Amino acid sequence: MQSATKKSCRQRLTRIEGQVRGVSGMIDQDRYCIDVLTQIQAIRAALKRVEDEILADHVSHCVEHAIRSGNAAEQRKKVQELIEVLERAR
Repeated sequence: MQSATKKSCRQRLTRIEGQVRGVSGMIDQDRYCIDVLTQIQAIRAALKRVEDEILADHVSHCVEHAIRSGNAAEQRKKVQELIEVLERAR
């Protein structure tokens, strides 16, 4: 993973950790269910952004490297990895 992506993802994940702790506190405080659900949706959206950023980095770095290498086996491996991870996301 490229260093800029690492830094960005770490920062996002730190914020997400805070959001998760906040939701836990909301539950302890018997906050309104819709407010809790809204925060959970925000956390899921934030995690999706991290996922998208890592996926984009992988394609632009690892997959691109496999393509440039000309190694057909490595290219097939990277494509298969992408297919598997995208299937799990469904």
